[in-house]
Amino acid sequence: MRNPHAGEPFDTPDEEIAEALLDVSIPTLLLSLVHMSGDPGIIRGRLRPAGLFLNEVQGYMTEEDKAGARELALEVIRDYRDRGCPEPQPISAELLHEMMTWLVCEDVPEEYVPMLMEEMELDGRDARRVEPAGDPAARAAFPVVVIGCGQSGLLAGIRLQEAGIPFTIVEKNAGVGGTWWENSYPGARVDVGNHFYCYSFEPSDHWTEYFAQQPELQRYFQSVMDKHGIGPHVRWETEVLGATWDEDSATWSVRTRASDGTEDVLVARAVVSAVGQLNRPNVPAIEGADTFAGPAFHSARWDHDVDLATKRVAMIGAGASGFQIAPTIAPVVDHLTVFQRTAQWMFPNPNYHATVGPGVRWALRHLPFYGRWYRFLIFWPGCDKGLEAARVDPDYPDQQRAVSETNEFTRQMFTDWIVGQVGDDPELIAKVVPDYPATGKRTLQDNGAWLGALTRDNVDLVRTAIDHIEPDAVVTVDGERYPADVLVYATGFQATKVLAPMSIIGRDGVDLRELWGERPAAYLGITVPGFPNFFCMYGPGTNLAHGGSLIFHSECQMRYITRCLDALIVGGNRTMEPRRECYEDWHERSQREMRGLVWAQPSIEHSFFKNSAGEIHVLSPWRIVDYWSWTKEPDLADFVLG
Repeated sequence: MRNPHAGEPFDTPDEEIAEALLDVSIPTLLLSLVHMSGDPGIIRGRLRPAGLFLNEVQGYMTEEDKAGARELALEVIRDYRDRGCPEPQPISAELLHEMMTWLVCEDVPEEYVPMLMEEMELDGRDARRVEPAGDPAARAAFPVVVIGCGQSGLLAGIRLQEAGIPFTIVEKNAGVGGTWWENSYPGARVDVGNHFYCYSFEPSDHWTEYFAQQPELQRYFQSVMDKHGIGPHVRWETEVLGATWDEDSATWSVRTRASDGTEDVLVARAVVSAVGQLNRPNVPAIEGADTFAGPAFHSARWDHDVDLATKRVAMIGAGASGFQIAPTIAPVVDHLTVFQRTAQWMFPNPNYHATVGPGVRWALRHLPFYGRWYRFLIFWPGCDKGLEAARVDPDYPDQQRAVSETNEFTRQMFTDWIVGQVGDDPELIAKVVPDYPATGKRTLQDNGAWLGALTRDNVDLVRTAIDHIEPDAVVTVDGERYPADVLVYATGFQATKVLAPMSIIGRDGVDLRELWGERPAAYLGITVPGFPNFFCMYGPGTNLAHGGSLIFHSECQMRYITRCLDALIVGGNRTMEPRRECYEDWHERSQREMRGLVWAQPSIEHSFFKNSAGEIHVLSPWRIVDYWSWTKEPDLADFVLG
C-alpha cells in the first residue's frame, strides 16, 4: 500500500507544473526533490534558504535562487512523472536530520528529532494511534463519556473508536468544532498556520487561506468527523450538568440536559472532559447594560440577523476577537467606537490574510512529502523558541518595561511595526503602544488590518474606562458620551474557571471546582487525585502561549489517556488516579517555573491568564518537547490502581 504522504501519481503537463511552482515554498520543494530523486546533493549545493521566520510561506531566498530552484525542480519532477511517480525509497535517519537542519537554517537538537519524526509521519504511520492490548470483550464493556465535541473531543472519539472502546460524546452545540462552531463573528480566523493547525493524521490540501477563517475550519472538523463516522456517537444540543463518582460500582453517572429540557443520566467507567478553556463568554457587569435599547451580544454569540450597515457600533474589548472584528466591520458601519482597557502587543504577519494558491494545493496533493515538510517548516519556529524568549532575567533593570535583553529587542521590533503602521499621530501612538513587557499577554498578529482600521475616519479608539451604559450610548468615567445603535462585547472568556459550570463530584463527595477554587491543577494537566477514571484534555496548565498548537497538545494528551484506559482494562483494574505526591509535585514545579516567565510579571494587569490573586494556573510553562515526552506513555508508578 502506497504511503499516503508520498503523493498521488500525476500526469500534469510541464507548463502546468511550472505554473504551480510559482506558488510553493521553495525550501520545502527542494526537500521533496530529494525524495523524488534520491539525490541529497540537491541540498548540499548553492541553493539553500537564507533564514527561517515565523509564518514563512514561500521561503527566505533570493529571487535568483528561487528561479534556479524552480528550474531544477521542473527537471526532477518531469523525470519523476515520466517514471510513473514511483513511491520514493526510505531515507536514512542521518539524512533526514540533515534535511531538517538545512530547512530551518540551524541545528535541530537530537532530543527534538524523535518528536519531529513522529509528527511528520514520513513512514506513513500514525504513531499516536494506540494499538490496544488485551481482550476486545473487556474493552467493549468499558463505556466512556466524552464531554464536548470540539477539536479535542472529536479526537477523543476517533482514538476511542480505534481502540475498540465504546463511547458517547455529549455536545452542547448543534454541530462539531467547539470554538470554531461558536465563534462565527466577522473576521474570525485561526492564528496558527493551517497546515499545522489540523490533526497530524488528517492533513488537508484544501485550505484556501494560510490562516483559515471560521467557516472553513468548521468544515474541516465536520469532514474529519464524517470520515471517521463519529457523528452517530454524539448527543447534539445536550449539556452536561455534572458527573458523580460511585465508589461501589466504580462508575461515573453523567447528568445531561437536552435542548428540550429532557434530563438523562449516562453511566460510564471513565469520563474524558474535552470542554476547553475558552467556551464560556465573559460579559462584564456594567451599570445600565440591561437598559441598552439596541441589539447587544457577545462576540461568541454573534447575532447574524443584525445588519450593521449604517449603524453606530460600540465594541467593548479589543483583544484577539476584537482585533479581527474591527477591521472587518469598519468599512460597513456608519461609525465604530472601540473601547479598549489596555493596548495589545502584536507582531507582523504579512500572510495573515493571504490566500493559498492553486500551485500549493497541487504540490500538497502530488509531490512526495511536500505537505509533511511544510508542516515541519511551520512548526519549528514556534517550537519552544517563544518559551526561551519569555524567561525573566531577574537582574535586568526596569522590569516594568522588559524582562530581559531579548524581551527588550522584541519590544523594539513590535513598537517599530506598530508606529510604522499608524503614521504621524502621537495621540493614537500613545494609545496603541503597550506599557508592559512584550508578549506578556496573548500576543496578536496583524498584517496592517487592525492598525489600518484605527486610522479610518469612522473609527475611534477609546482607552478611557466605561462608567455606565445608557439606552443609546456608552458613557466613560470622564462623562464623555458615545452614541451607539449596536453593542458588541468582545470581552473574551472565563478562562480561569476551568470546567465551569459543571459540577464534578469525586470520591467522598468532593466537588472538583470547590476543591480547585481559582487554583485548578491536574497531573500533566490530565488527572486529579480523588477523581478516579476522570481525564482532562486542554486541562489546567496546558494552554499554550509560547508556540505549538493545541491540536498537537491534544494528540499528546489523548495518546496518554488512551494508554491509561488500556492499562486499566488489560490489568483488570477498576480505578486509577494519580498519586497525591505526583499531583502536588507537578503543580508546585509548574508554578515555580511559571513565576520565572513574562506572563506572570506583577506589572501585567488585566490578563485573562491570571486569577484574582495574579497567579497563572491555566498556561503551560513547559517546553513542547518535554510535554510530548512526558505524555508518550503513562508511568503506572505515578498512579494508584484499585
